[in-house]
Amino acid sequence: MYLPAPKKYIAHLDLDCFFVSVERIKDPSLRGKPVAVGGSPRSRGVIASASYEARTFGVHSAMATAQALRLCPRLIVVSGSHGEYSLISNRLHERIAELAPIVEQASIDEMYMDFTGCEGLYNNDLPGFMKQIQKTVLDEFQLPCTIALSSNTLVSKIAANQVKPNGVCFVPHGNEAQYLAPLGIGVIPGIGKKTEEHLRSKGFITVADIQRRSEDEIRKILGRHGLWIYRAAWGKGSDTIGGEEDAKSISREETFEHDLISRKEIERALFELVEDVCLRLRRSCLRSSTITIKLRSGDFSTITHAESVEPTNDDAVVRSVVQKLFRESYTEPVPLRLVGVRLSNFENEDQTSLPLFPADTKRQDILHAVDGIRKKFGNDVIHVGGKENK
Repeated sequence: MYLPAPKKYIAHLDLDCFFVSVERIKDPSLRGKPVAVGGSPRSRGVIASASYEARTFGVHSAMATAQALRLCPRLIVVSGSHGEYSLISNRLHERIAELAPIVEQASIDEMYMDFTGCEGLYNNDLPGFMKQIQKTVLDEFQLPCTIALSSNTLVSKIAANQVKPNGVCFVPHGNEAQYLAPLGIGVIPGIGKKTEEHLRSKGFITVADIQRRSEDEIRKILGRHGLWIYRAAWGKGSDTIGGEEDAKSISREETFEHDLISRKEIERALFELVEDVCLRLRRSCLRSSTITIKLRSGDFSTITHAESVEPTNDDAVVRSVVQKLFRESYTEPVPLRLVGVRLSNFENEDQTSLPLFPADTKRQDILHAVDGIRKKFGNDVIHVGGKENK
């Protein structure tokens, strides 16, 4: 007997001004004021997040802090703490995983949820359940968020951007193209500033203008990239989300407010990244056989250095390799503005050989126990990377 495929229900959750929201929890006096999280204007700092009050003055993320202050002299700039934001983001991800069958974290302040086939579990009212999730995030984390639900990730992300901040939106199945039609062409991911200007010069103002043309016409205008734009204009996006087990790599980077030259401080930052990526690796039941570090200097020149190892997800092993790679790469003490750690070439834990010695099994038990403690009390409560090599 043929059974039709179930309707896909993919939701996109976007934390509104996440960094600013966290700072307002810590300091309620910031509420209602133009606030930005970013670096100092005296050290080439940039804005990482801006409140909606600040955005009315033209302040936005990736803008130089000095320029933001010129646009909004009353702007309150807070330095913030990426480690703290990551901790809160991870805790929220764990909470959402208790509410949704499948969750994929897209970034520190965004995630996708797949409710396909689960309508009956939520009283056949998934749009109403999105409001419940939004209320849960606000009540338990004091964080405002926007959630959009549709048949795929593309439409849900676009819809979320249209109803921010603090909105909830549902685009019914079959209405994707109709929903997108009146929106400006800039809403489509992949249409950057130059592409938008190029399309506008040819009379494309709204998504409907793209829908009126054929696929071949759009491809002639934009090349192979036009195929993606054309499909997106009709609301065709991915209706499957996975997790980091489907990713080709797991990585974390940190940009410093002030360039660092102290080896000790740089290594400390690298080791914090190691703990984060190894934790995510174990949660996905994976091991990595390639470890890569990334170092970017103040003049934006970038060095990457990698090494192959026996598949591992052990903080201590990865930390040792990262330290070795750093000391081989950082031969001349130059100021660094960014460091990163990437793990790739994955194997599932059950694909790797069984431990030859009891100590190996015991080590894995310790790591999973540490993960449990971190989940309950936070990442900073315990470390397993071993002592720093001198």
